[in-house]
Amino acid sequence: MLDTSGVVFLQLGAMAALALYVAANLGANDVANSMGTSVGSKALTLRQAIIVAGILEFSGAVLFGQGVSETLATGVVNAQVFAAQPQVFLIGMVSVLIACGLWLQIATSRGLPVSSSHAVVGAIAGFSCVAAGINAVDWRTIGTISLTWLATPVASGALAALFYSVVKYSILDRPDPLSQMREWIPWLSAAMLSVFGIIVLPSVVNVALVQTGAIALAHDRFGWNLPTHDIVIGIGAIAAIALTLNSWKKLESVENEEGRRKKEEGRGDKGFGPSTNSSPTPTLPHSLIEQQMARFQVLSACFVAFSHGSNDVGNAVAPLAAIAYIRRTGSFPSGDFSVPLWILVVGGAGIVIGLAIWGKNVIATVGEKIIQLQPSGGFCAELATATTVLLASRFGLPVSTSHALVGAVVGVGLIKAWKTVRLETLLSIGSAWLVTIPIAAGLGAIIFSIAQSIGQF
Repeated sequence: MLDTSGVVFLQLGAMAALALYVAANLGANDVANSMGTSVGSKALTLRQAIIVAGILEFSGAVLFGQGVSETLATGVVNAQVFAAQPQVFLIGMVSVLIACGLWLQIATSRGLPVSSSHAVVGAIAGFSCVAAGINAVDWRTIGTISLTWLATPVASGALAALFYSVVKYSILDRPDPLSQMREWIPWLSAAMLSVFGIIVLPSVVNVALVQTGAIALAHDRFGWNLPTHDIVIGIGAIAAIALTLNSWKKLESVENEEGRRKKEEGRGDKGFGPSTNSSPTPTLPHSLIEQQMARFQVLSACFVAFSHGSNDVGNAVAPLAAIAYIRRTGSFPSGDFSVPLWILVVGGAGIVIGLAIWGKNVIATVGEKIIQLQPSGGFCAELATATTVLLASRFGLPVSTSHALVGAVVGVGLIKAWKTVRLETLLSIGSAWLVTIPIAAGLGAIIFSIAQSIGQF
């Protein structure tokens, strides 16, 4: 017969398997946020997107995934209600894991991008109402999240439409688009690295330089006073300059290659009647521009994947972190609540597994079934998504990356060719958004009721 410690270990292992299941479904569904437009615009193949996203999502989850989990685990419920009955909260969190995993798997199997954070919030609200009544839920938080359903895609779509309008009218539609592209490369580099650098770099600098004591050591040894935000700005500026110089070099190399090819074709046509290649191919400049934009888009997708892993892994592992805390201390998560590294590894591994097995369905929906994208449009959509999420974070508003990206893709479509936007796909996605919290809440309530009737875990 197993001793008590063995039983606890087996129970925690079962909960970790559940969290892995949720993370796998999150990876299959939410990674379309970072890679869907890159695959849709052909900047990356599906296989390349899965490999790149897998590496960056795992890195972001393990290295920088602590913060979101710590607030999500207890932010939706009334802590005073569950402080006296932590075991009830534990059973509820188990129900949350099962409910979220089931709903995300259903949505992913149908290729629908839904918000994992909304699913977690809905499941927590559902079990809380059954366990301790409606006062156990922080309804103000639920109301704020509901309002973001409308605000997030509208704001992201407006920004994407603005960004794509600038690219379209300042570069693509000009008589000499290649010359315009050269002029705009520094601005595009600065815009992308400003947005993504603000999302990713502060966390990187904090872990790499602040927590390791490197900044304090530099101050003690050399007397350097290095503010963190100055370091972030400096790294971003250097990266923007390097990206600009590299992009100019790549563009010049491709132009020279195309020029040599046209000259060879022209020589080959001499003496054999009128040349069929005497006039420049009208699509060639735009093809070169899209090649350049594809490089920007791949880089932006990498930033989004990393930041997505660092933020959204909390949706999968927050319930597990709360369960582990209650098992260890016997009390409701309080001020000393933190997420152990092994739990972040479970979440990161689950995201990669789900992405590899099921991720192609939702990636195809976001990248191809709303509107056919080129790299220029995909880049603008990703830039708008990141900007929207960043601004919302600065104002403390909980938003969904899925909502932001879908709105951005539609915004690009409205400027590019509004008649080609597939309304039936948008209706399916919108329906999935609307029912996520009610379905997750219902599943959470039902599973909690069953689990409570069976007995203590």
